[in-house]
Amino acid sequence: MAVGDVKSGISSVSANGYLSIRPPTGEEWVIHNIYHEHDIELIFTDGSHDIVFDSDSGSGVYARYAFHVTNSVYLKVHNKDTSTSRLIGYDGVQTK
Repeated sequence: MAVGDVKSGISSVSANGYLSIRPPTGEEWVIHNIYHEHDIELIFTDGSHDIVFDSDSGSGVYARYAFHVTNSVYLKVHNKDTSTSRLIGYDGVQTK
């Protein structure tokens, strides 16, 4: 993949599970939008330290943001539904 390429995905995230938005080693991404169909928390992490910095109830989108992620510092999206898998998606661009 090359700088400027779109990075996106939609995943079914297990009940009380997490979607990691984490580029492979050597790549850097800017995530612009995160889509969700149920309650979530957003977490900024280095794998050892988690910062829960926002949450949203119900379905929605974090639109027009600029979350910078690398392989060592990235986002996790927590599906807060404890009984059902939920869809979570994202899109952005590769910057390195």
